[in-house]
Formats: sequence, C-alpha cells, structure tokens
Amino acid sequence: MTPGKPGKGTLAAVVAAAACLGVAAGLVGCGSAGPRRAAAGPPVAASASTVPPTTAPATTAPATTAPATTAPRTARPATTAPAYPSGDGPAGFWYGTDSSYVATPGSAPYREPAIGGAYGGYIGMIGNWAAWQGCGDKIVWSTTDSNNARTNYVSYHLGIGVGGYWFMAGPGVDPHYDGTTAEAYAWGEAQAAVALQELPHEPTTVNYPVVFMDVELPGNAPGYTPASDNGWKSVYTSACSGQVKQSGVPATVNRADLNGFATYLTSYSSYKAGVYSAPSIWSSIFGTNPATANIPNTYEWTYNDLTSSLSRHPSGWCLSGTSTCAQFFGGQTSSSPYALMWQWSGGGGTYNGYGDFDQIDANRTP
Repeated sequence: MTPGKPGKGTLAAVVAAAACLGVAAGLVGCGSAGPRRAAAGPPVAASASTVPPTTAPATTAPATTAPATTAPRTARPATTAPAYPSGDGPAGFWYGTDSSYVATPGSAPYREPAIGGAYGGYIGMIGNWAAWQGCGDKIVWSTTDSNNARTNYVSYHLGIGVGGYWFMAGPGVDPHYDGTTAEAYAWGEAQAAVALQELPHEPTTVNYPVVFMDVELPGNAPGYTPASDNGWKSVYTSACSGQVKQSGVPATVNRADLNGFATYLTSYSSYKAGVYSAPSIWSSIFGTNPATANIPNTYEWTYNDLTSSLSRHPSGWCLSGTSTCAQFFGGQTSSSPYALMWQWSGGGGTYNGYGDFDQIDANRTP
C-alpha cells in the first residue's frame, strides 16, 4: 500500500462527522472536504493489541461520545466447505491482496491472481489522513476484490476475509503541533476516531479483527498526501501546505501519536491495533531506543523483504527456494505471535505487473 500505490464512494457526511470529533479534541476545523474513492479498477498500486505506552502523555481521551462501530465479525457460518487446495503452506497460511484492484480469475471460490491457489484475503484503505484534512482524494479500496475475499471466507471457509488500514499522519501535519507528547497523543486519538467512524461504511463488511496503522514515508505521492514523509520527519506550516517549517520530529513525539491511535481504537471498539511498516522506515521514525521503537505486543504487517518477481511464491515467511524472507520490525521477528502478514510483492516501490500480493498467517489471527 505504498503511494504511488496507495481509491472508496463519497463519504463526505461520515468524514465531516468524524472531523468534528477532532474539533472536540481541539485539533481540526469541522466540515473539511470528504475523500473520493477511486474506481475499483486497475491500477495504483494491545491487551495484546495496544501499543505499550512509552511516555505518559498528560492528555485525556477526546470529549466525545464513543463512536458507534460494528464489532468485527469473526464467526463463520456452520456450513460444509468443499475440498479446495489453498496453494499456500504450511497449513493456516493464505495468499491475499491489498489496496488496488487485482483481477481474481473465474467464479467462486476465487483464486489468487497470477499465481493460483485460494484467494485468502483482502486488506483495503479505510481512510487517508490527507483526505480527512481536505487535501487528498485517494482512498484505495477494491469493491470487487473485497467482495470476492468475503465470499471465499463466508461461503467456502477460505482465508481471513476482509481487513482494513488507516493511512496515518505523523505529528508534523497536526494543525496544532506544539512539540509535546500530549498534543501528539491527542492527534493519534483523533485519527482513530475518524477510522472508527469510517469502518461501518466500507463497501464490504470488514470482519478481520485487526486495524492496521499504515506508518510509512511515501515520498512524492500527490493525491495521497501533500507531505512526502506524512509528517513523521518534518513539521509543516499546515496540514495541507506541503511546506516544511521545521526539520525533525522527536521519536518520543512520534511514539505518542502511535500510542494515541492504538489506545483510542482499543478503548472504543473491539478491534485490535496493528501496524503496517518496514524495518528501515520504522527505525528512521522511532529510532532504535527500545523505549520508543519496540512494540512487542502489537500486531504487524511488514513489507520487507519484497520482490518484483512472482516466479517464486511464499511458503511460511520465505519465498520457496530462496533466502528472501519477511523481516518484521519494532523488536519483533517472524516467530512472534504478533507477526500476521507480509506484503511480499508489489509494495515498497516494486512492480510485478499486477498489484500488491500478501502472505497471511491465519493461525495467529487474534
């Protein structure tokens, strides 16, 4: 889901209502323009879940009514599924895709595009901080792929169904950035509130119990964000200006932002908090001090190590017959019970001619 990689119908009313949650927190103005979903066609490409706080930000949860959300649906109907090989291994691992449309061939039960095997899941963008702030129009969701993943999950007991991620803003694009962990924490809370408002309105029901914070440095990605670092490395003159006012954001402030999102999400819903990122990106934002960098009890979706080739397919956390394996971050490894997914091709600037391909371990689904 990396821009120019990381389009849903218009959700202006929902976004406007969610933006008002930010007003209550003293963060944003009400009534910013809603996002536009790109057509779902080709291309562009902790209880256990809360992030353990490393600072004790002096802040309170936004003074709003807890958002009405639909609890993730994890129970499957008691029907008999036909025998159908997953094409993946070992048992419990599934192939999947995320973000932009990738054509799934044939009729149900659906198969993974290009490489075959059962289509085991879809993860879409539930929201984009820049669209919420009125300066981005890309929210990437494929209704076709999410519907196909849900059909496989509900009707054939294949895969993990449908999940979602929030394209997250660092503290540097907070309109009220003041350099404190308290403000950064509140900025994270405000983003989580918007994400929870969006979730019940996705084109396909989101049943996967983990919501991922997409923490990345997208580079030049117009339409997705005016800030090349999403506000994790620099402070901007305003959320939408794209003009740097100050270089550098302390790791403690970045971590407070992350903590605010995770704590709000898990306090006001039954969803678990997860993070989508990669080792080098993670350390550049949160440093290497375990106090700010380590997330031992947080679910993870990584996009390193990855490839543009689809000739070899994942088996567990490595590509068969190669030394290319998933690399997790924040002090975690592939043996962690919180290592859930690996975007092994299509992300991080790679291009395979189709889109984003994922390896998913359903054994570790919380």
